[in-house]
Amino acid sequence: MPANASDKNTPPPLPVPLGVPVADSHTHLDMQSGTVEEGLAKAASVGVTTVVQVGCDLAGSRWAAETAAAYDSVHATVALHPNEAPRIVHGDAAEGWSRQGARVPGGDAALDEALAEIDRLAALPQVKGVGETGLDFFRTGPEGKEAQERSFRAHIEIAKRHGKTLVIHDRDAHDDVLRVLKEEGAPERTVFHCYSGDAGMAEICAREGYYLSFAGNVTFKNAQNLRDALVVAPLELVLVETDAPFLTPAPYRGRPNAPYLIPVTVRAMAAVRGTDEDTLAAALATNTARAFGY
Repeated sequence: MPANASDKNTPPPLPVPLGVPVADSHTHLDMQSGTVEEGLAKAASVGVTTVVQVGCDLAGSRWAAETAAAYDSVHATVALHPNEAPRIVHGDAAEGWSRQGARVPGGDAALDEALAEIDRLAALPQVKGVGETGLDFFRTGPEGKEAQERSFRAHIEIAKRHGKTLVIHDRDAHDDVLRVLKEEGAPERTVFHCYSGDAGMAEICAREGYYLSFAGNVTFKNAQNLRDALVVAPLELVLVETDAPFLTPAPYRGRPNAPYLIPVTVRAMAAVRGTDEDTLAAALATNTARAFGY
């Protein structure tokens, strides 16, 4: 049954474990309740044995790198989220995206300083990717787009120079994201996190060799475009993620998400593609390891 108002803060139950272990290609453990150890153990108990911890601001990126260094099953990515760049430029990055956020002074110099720290973190061996970066025009006016694009271009350069995977956040900005990737030249490994385009865009991404990572919203009733994209995406370019604590899959939409719920999304994806669960899970595990070079 779908969650109701009284249980919206109650974690969903453990799903039946997967027969073939998989990875959560994009999660935010620093935004989830409980300890890292608890979250990883709960995930492993249902066959989610690896997670990619994603940074969204300086403090969160440092935390991701430290956590990946401490746990073999965690890999890190580091970045300034697209919405973070305008905050830094305009001096209002008060809390950022993680629990560890702190106010920073504004201006282009502040953005350059923040990018330099991302560059430093990207060189660490436990950091497998640069992201989530990209463009997000959902709540960004014209005054913020310039800072977003400058930050995105810088992250692409950092990823290429360090040989790391680029993890893209693309919201209401499909054409511009593809344009910047073409102009800058995408890294060898590029992942569209929480893929949000349609089947036509999926075909463009496939031609370029970009990975498409599907989250719990592929199960939402109003997300037929995502299911259409999943059908046409080459199996070898498909990943799965939670983006936890966000985008909890149906029938638990609105309740807290966590890596242990990956099996729910994997089973929904298998149904959409008309394949068996184990075959898809094996491909997802192989793809994620290849995408992030671990």
